[in-house]
Amino acid sequence: MPHVLVLNASYEPLGVVPLRRALVLVLENKAISLEESGAFLHSATRAVPAPSVVRLKRFVRVPYRGPVPLTRRALFARDGGRCMYCGAVATSVDHVIPRSRGGQHAWDNVVAACRRCNHVKADRHLLELGWRLRHQPAPPSGLAWRIIGTGHRDPRWMPYLQPYGAEDALERIGVPTATAAAAS
Repeated sequence: MPHVLVLNASYEPLGVVPLRRALVLVLENKAISLEESGAFLHSATRAVPAPSVVRLKRFVRVPYRGPVPLTRRALFARDGGRCMYCGAVATSVDHVIPRSRGGQHAWDNVVAACRRCNHVKADRHLLELGWRLRHQPAPPSGLAWRIIGTGHRDPRWMPYLQPYGAEDALERIGVPTATAAAAS
C-alpha cells in the first residue's frame, strides 16, 4: 500500500503513514492534501484523489526527539543497505576501529559491511589493509533522516524535506538528488 508524508501545521515533517490513514485525516477534515499521487480512490458515490503529502490543520506538539538509538535497522538505513568498504549489499555490522583494539560501539565507529569485507577486515585497522570508507560514519541527524530512514520515498516529498536535511541523507545512501544532477 502506498504511503503518505504527514506535515505539521508548520510544514515540519512528522512522519509517514499508510494511504488509508492519510485519507481518513483528509475526509475527517483534520488535514489538507498538498500533493496528490495521481491515483483515485473510488467509493459508491465519488472518486477521491489519493494524497501523497498532507498537512495537519492544527499544530501538533512533538515531544523532544533525542538522539537516534544505534540499532542494526537504523545503521542499515543510514548506510543505504550498502557496504561502506566496497558498495555491495551489506549483510553485517562492522566496527571501523575493532572493539578488540579499543573501538567503541558508537555511530562514528560502526558501519554496514558485506560478509566478505567484514571477514577480510577481521580485527585490523583500515590503514593496515589500505582501505578507505565510502563515507565517514556519523550519527544520523535531521528530521528528514527519520522520514527517509523508513524506506518509503516519493519524489513529491522532496520540496517538503529539503529544509530538514533530505539532500544530505539521500546523498549518503547513494540516491541521486536534484542538486547533484544540476551540478553535473
